[in-house]
Amino acid sequence: MKRDPTPGSSSAPRRALAGALLSGAAGAAVVLIAAGQTWGEGEASAAGAELPVTASGSAVSGLPSALALVGLAALVAVFAVRRTGRTVVSSVLALSGAGSIGAALLGAGDTEALERNAAEVMGLSEAAVSSVSHTGWPWVSALGGLLLLCAGLLALSYGRQWPAMSARYERAGRRADRRPPATTDSDRPEDIWRALDRGEDPT
Repeated sequence: MKRDPTPGSSSAPRRALAGALLSGAAGAAVVLIAAGQTWGEGEASAAGAELPVTASGSAVSGLPSALALVGLAALVAVFAVRRTGRTVVSSVLALSGAGSIGAALLGAGDTEALERNAAEVMGLSEAAVSSVSHTGWPWVSALGGLLLLCAGLLALSYGRQWPAMSARYERAGRRADRRPPATTDSDRPEDIWRALDRGEDPT
């Protein structure tokens, strides 16, 4: 006896919806948190003096954070649009994740931010940085971008089957439009006769 595939197939969009919401929100949060952490460390040296310097993710590149915010906005907008608009917004969500991954990987070995911070610390236009090391936060940021990318791919695959935010309100509005207009007191027959008795025109 064959099983009806309908229940399983109808639950797939719901699972994809939950997965997209969780991975998108978590991915954006991870990228934003990673941007505030230390990505690089080193020693600034000039005129025989050495000082420790660090560079945060936002100092290395502001692109991952900006793309994470774009992805988060796109994740919300997916449910506010339909058809072609939903496909476009889902593509933006996926591209923001891919861009976050690329920006994080490029910043994993960056030394320019350390050199800028070293120059500021030493009060010079240029300062050499030695003993450079990098933390694992760029890779954490790349993981957040991967979660955003997965959310975008889920939206592209199943988004057309997801409900829209405005659908409920549109249905309520159509039901309200179909309701007959309420009868006012002046439309009642006894009120019309009273107006005629007073010599008034009820129309």
